[in-house]
Amino acid sequence: MGNLNRAMDISVSAINAERLHMELISSNIANINTTRTLTGGPYRRRVAVFAEKTLSFAAELAAAQQKLKTGGVELDAVEDNSTFQKVYNPGHPDADSFGFVNLPNVNLATEMVDLVSASKFYEANITVYNATKKMMQDTLQIQ
Repeated sequence: MGNLNRAMDISVSAINAERLHMELISSNIANINTTRTLTGGPYRRRVAVFAEKTLSFAAELAAAQQKLKTGGVELDAVEDNSTFQKVYNPGHPDADSFGFVNLPNVNLATEMVDLVSASKFYEANITVYNATKKMMQDTLQIQ
């Protein structure tokens, strides 16, 4: 039963990571035309980086003593350092001396593809969670 609980924990961590990934994509889409941020420049696209969930030393030690497999996923958001789009718009308040405005490095098509992909992974992890829950219920039914 412990391994099934761990499988559920891993699925929950993946579901949460994909939810945060979709929020990140939504933020990118919402700021597709933001030319001025609090830091002074145009909005810079943020991308998701998935990694194995790290545990504290005490948790790692306890897992090793009980011979448990650790796992799970976490998400970190990093800025995309690709170049900004330059558009000629001399009337824009953020235009430079030559009339060009730096627009965010967000591409709507890329964001939509990422959003569809993230939603499919989200659904897949919910399916895994539900299958694991069903296995646990079936295990309890065995007499």
